[in-house]
Amino acid sequence: MSMKKILILFLLISSVSFGQKKLDKLLNKFNKNNVPYISVDSLATTNAILLDARETKEYKVSHLNNAICVGYDYFDVTKTLEKLPKDKNAKIVVYCSLGIRSEIVADKLIKEGYTNVYNLYGGIFEWKNNNYSIIDTLGNKTEKVHTFNKDWSKWLKKGKKVY
Repeated sequence: MSMKKILILFLLISSVSFGQKKLDKLLNKFNKNNVPYISVDSLATTNAILLDARETKEYKVSHLNNAICVGYDYFDVTKTLEKLPKDKNAKIVVYCSLGIRSEIVADKLIKEGYTNVYNLYGGIFEWKNNNYSIIDTLGNKTEKVHTFNKDWSKWLKKGKKVY
């Protein structure tokens, strides 16, 4: 391998690592870390019930395939429980834009007795940044992602930003 290729590889790995550290710092600032994370790569290879903890307007732009919109501002644990299996060991992954709102929603499910609940690390942004597909309300693949607001949009590196 040439020095140029080694340097490029090193820079790629370093930038991913640096980005990961910045995201870790952001999540540690807002989260209590009381819900285990699941990585986008792990989620892509497992079956789980997906709950979208973003608002309806965000969900309508795009979401993960088969995700159920449960919202955040008006999250209703009783209504959400009606959509979940009675099996408290069912694997549930909650996501939002980056993993902040989803931790709060996931924690409420854990308090209701669910034992296999995860927070998607980096949320839909990290999912899209890792080239996994998202769909619109018609079930068609889309590049559009609602980025919550302009400040948060910097975390979305791939796809088309919608505010």
